[in-house]
Amino acid sequence: MTALRQPSEERLLAYAAGALSPPESVVVATHLSMRPRTARWVETLQTVGGDLLETIEPAPVADDLLARTLASLSAGNEDVAPPVPANDMTELPAPLRAYELGPWRWIGPDMHVRDVLAPRDGDCRVILLRIGSGRTTPVHTHEGVELTCVISGAYETDEGRFGPGDFEEADGEVHHRPRTVSAEPCLCVVALDGQIRLDGWIGRLLQPFVRL
Repeated sequence: MTALRQPSEERLLAYAAGALSPPESVVVATHLSMRPRTARWVETLQTVGGDLLETIEPAPVADDLLARTLASLSAGNEDVAPPVPANDMTELPAPLRAYELGPWRWIGPDMHVRDVLAPRDGDCRVILLRIGSGRTTPVHTHEGVELTCVISGAYETDEGRFGPGDFEEADGEVHHRPRTVSAEPCLCVVALDGQIRLDGWIGRLLQPFVRL
């Protein structure tokens, strides 16, 4: 699988249709919040999908459905407080500020991970990954699909450089070794299915100590 700067068309179509898993949707939504042009294209897809729904034969509903819906909306408009960010990282894009975060955990020299307490899908979950400037991760592959969106800083692989807003898709066919190339730490949000698998004999020795 080749690294991409934005999600594949198939993944964007699945997102527009609401067919992505919750963890993958969080990472794609983060990317779209940082890439307005791609977000507008996805909105167009959603509009087309809505137009198609208009052609479907309507199903019968209860006679009092409209009255009950309006009543519930009226009841919810009293003393509405502005939304409060759910976490302490005000620098995060809006889709991520809606979720609580776990504590930072050390996974290697100048490398830390933090759980994003978004809905999971089996072993697929969302994490924040922060790697210090000049640091290189061990060569690794993945048990499942890994979706990454860069929030700040930049890293480099054999596929090129990934900076803020860039999106990478990787799976078990990809063996890479990201290296932070920015003067600041590289902060990414990742939808990770399963665990990473470190390559080589050193990787096999370290594997029990690396849990994301």
